[in-house]
This record gives sequence, structure tokens and C-alpha cells, in this order.
Amino acid sequence: MAPVGRPRRGVAVSGPHQVALADIAPLNQVFSDAFSERYRRDGMVGVRVPFLNPAIWRYAVEGAGGGAMLWRDDRGRIVAFNIAHHSGVEGWMGPLAVRPDAQEAGLGRQIVMAGVDWLERCGARVIGLETMPRTMDNIGFYSVLGFEPERLTITVTLPASMRQRPGMLLGRLPAAERGEWIERCRDLVASVRPGYDFSREIHLTDNLALGDTLLLVDGDELRGFAVYHTAPLVEGRMREELRVLKLVAASMDDMDTMLPQLADHAARSGTRQVALRVQGQFGDLYRRLMNMGARVRWTDLRMTYRGHPEPPLARAGVVLSNWEI
Repeated sequence: MAPVGRPRRGVAVSGPHQVALADIAPLNQVFSDAFSERYRRDGMVGVRVPFLNPAIWRYAVEGAGGGAMLWRDDRGRIVAFNIAHHSGVEGWMGPLAVRPDAQEAGLGRQIVMAGVDWLERCGARVIGLETMPRTMDNIGFYSVLGFEPERLTITVTLPASMRQRPGMLLGRLPAAERGEWIERCRDLVASVRPGYDFSREIHLTDNLALGDTLLLVDGDELRGFAVYHTAPLVEGRMREELRVLKLVAASMDDMDTMLPQLADHAARSGTRQVALRVQGQFGDLYRRLMNMGARVRWTDLRMTYRGHPEPPLARAGVVLSNWEI
């Protein structure tokens, strides 16, 4: 999601500069102010978007590396930012925002195209973002820049439910064995969507203790994995849900095993539910979730940059890739 505005002259900015961990607090302020203003423009007066958990910001900034960019005004204050990520050939942007008092300075176009340029230099064949489907001016803005609307991403939740035997977690394996399993995760996603690579997300989730990676194993074969966070998304909140960021399954039927295991780990981690962001192309998975009692919580419109669409699956399977932090 990304609040943007129309061009206006007279705002002097410098950038892009790479985001440092010391910038997280002011980034949080710009994020909250910009998105709160976006909701106000959409008629949701009185909605105040809270600050994100600084640990989640660190995950986003470290995961993006050189794609974590910000712009400063002539007083050195952060005026805009764009966090651009790539997981192998998959590239996406978010969050990105322009400070409300500078939302008519042409910065929206500048920060989006800087993200596109960076992702192209990194070799991304997929470039996209997600925005609120009810926000016509955002959709129109991105369309003028060359983005095309794709399907909805639907956030659904399943209630936590403990099983007698928990699934296998990467974080509970001996440290010496984890590298081999991460390689197997890389091989699995590449077999379903060639060029995709979620190793960075797996490593960061483990290193920052934000959650874990569920491994679905049948005998000696890795059939699927799910990278999830249980750390609160919002600063100062208690744990509320287990959020799946990346999920890969060798077949749709493997989801019948993986989903109950995720619900089990949600219960064991002290959260109430599992949250999955299901891309619209996976209609069969969506129907299975509805039959399991899942509830729809949110929708986002996925948009991809011209010439950089998401490829079809190389074979039957599931790849859910969250384009939000």
C-alpha cells in the first residue's frame, strides 16, 4: 500500500538515501501520518494508523538492503520512502509513502520509479505492489506510471487449533542442519516458480526471532514450507496472529496437511489465528479455506509494472508471496 499525491512545485528534496536502522523511528512517524491521511481522504475520519513494531521495520529494511530508500527535505527530515524488495526474480515495493505536507510535490512518481529502476538493476522479472482497491486515485496514479491491475489478494484468517503432534519447525533443528533445509526450500520454490528464492526471508525470520519456518516433510521429501511471523505487527501490542509471509507447497493437496499444522503452531505460540494472504489465482485454495471456516479480513489489489507480470506456475503447486511486511 502506498499513499501518493499530485505534483506541486516548491519542495526541495534530496535522495534516494539508503535507510539505516536509526531511521526507523522517523520512518514510523511518516508511515503513520501518511496512511492516516489516506484513510481520512477516503472518508474514514478519525482513523489513526498506529506505529509498526520496530522489529518488523528492521526485518523490512535489512531484507530490502539497497532497495530501502528514503528522501529528505532541506531540513534533513524524512519526506518520503520506498522499501523495495526482491526475492530472486520477484520484486515488489512496500511500504512506500510521502509525508502528507509534501504529497503534491511530484515525489510519488519519483519514489515509485526509483524503486522500479532499482529492481530492474537487480534483475527482477516481476515488479509489482499492492494498494487498496477502493482508492481510485492511487490506482489511477500507478496506472499512469505503467502499472496494470491484476487479481485481488484476499487476507483470510483461520482459528488457532492445537493438534496432538506439532509439525516440523526449522528453528527447532540443530543449527548445523538448517542450511541444508533452507537449500531444500530454495529448490522447492524454484521447481514451482523458477527464479524465486525466499532464503533471505527464512534467514531473517530466524535471526531476528520474529517467527519460524514450518517444514512439511513426507518421509525424506520436502513437500512444502511456510515462513511465518508471530511477533506483533503493531508497536506495543500483544501477539494476536500467526502471519504467513511466504508459503510454498508441491501440490494443492499438501495444503490439507499444512493448514492444520499452521493452526497448531498458532495455538502453541499463544496467538488466536493464522492469517494468510491468498492471491486470486489460487481459487481452489481459497475454496478450501472457506470450507475450513476461514474468515475474510481484508482485500488488496495487486498491480504489476508493464512487461514485468507474475509468471504462471511451472507445475502444479502453490506459491503465496506476501507483498506487505
